[in-house]
Amino acid sequence: MDFAAVERFLQDLQGRIVTRLSALDGSAFRRDAWQRPADKGGGGGLTCILEGGELFERAGVGYSLVRGSNLPPSASATRPELAGRSFQAMGVSLVLHPRNPYVPTVHLNVRSFFAEKEGADPVWWFGGGMDLTPYYGYEEDARHFHRTCRDALAPFGADRYPRYKRWCDDYFFLRHRNEPRGIGGIFFDDVHEPDFDTAFAMIRSVGEHFLTAYEPIVQTRRNEPYGEREREFQAVRRGRYVEFNLVHDRGTLFGLQSGGRTESILMSMPPQVAWRYDYTPEPGTPEARLYSEFLVARDWVETA
Repeated sequence: MDFAAVERFLQDLQGRIVTRLSALDGSAFRRDAWQRPADKGGGGGLTCILEGGELFERAGVGYSLVRGSNLPPSASATRPELAGRSFQAMGVSLVLHPRNPYVPTVHLNVRSFFAEKEGADPVWWFGGGMDLTPYYGYEEDARHFHRTCRDALAPFGADRYPRYKRWCDDYFFLRHRNEPRGIGGIFFDDVHEPDFDTAFAMIRSVGEHFLTAYEPIVQTRRNEPYGEREREFQAVRRGRYVEFNLVHDRGTLFGLQSGGRTESILMSMPPQVAWRYDYTPEPGTPEARLYSEFLVARDWVETA
């Protein structure tokens, strides 16, 4: 189990993605290196943030390595036998909030956990995925994103994409509103089979396919004209994004419960958000079409 190799890959992945996103926007990212206090377990990371860009209103790409003496409840919720173990967790997480409402928000996360306890075998697992949150739906964009997710997982078994696609649909769902956050993608957690090398190769493949999945959509939509109406709808839908991250997201909860760096954990929040009481889009509008045709579970890979 070569965790040093995992750390090198994650740091390199962050650097390559930041370089490409900076080129797409035409602006440099602020690079904010940080250290976690030793009395909290130690660790550190690098938060790369771009705000007020031409393309990205906010883009955050973070790498973190967090250590601790006890796994927080969010990490042991599905495996209570691991409670009380010391741990180290490392990962790359990004959320991109474009300025143009026709360019979707996107999320990527690839991560690794290692937990140990005296007298017991060490336990490790990988997790991650990527998902797309459009404000205005395009079937060709949804097909491209999902087919790239499928391609990323194809070398690891034909069952991976449909299983992780369903997991994503179930996970990124606002139960208090009975609606999905977006059109999904893939999501997986606690992956420890069939062996370390294969599981590690899978998260490498997911990370390597991210720009392939997202950049063509950006290039196609970034120059679409928009006005106040589209920006208002974007702000309302961004509110749903905030609700999910603060109410349901295990990654946010893990970061806060483990004493992580708050600014880095909350970099996923959009810069401008709106909540309108009992909001329902007018029937027959593009905004209503998002709800009726995209915020529903669909098999995007097989869509003609």
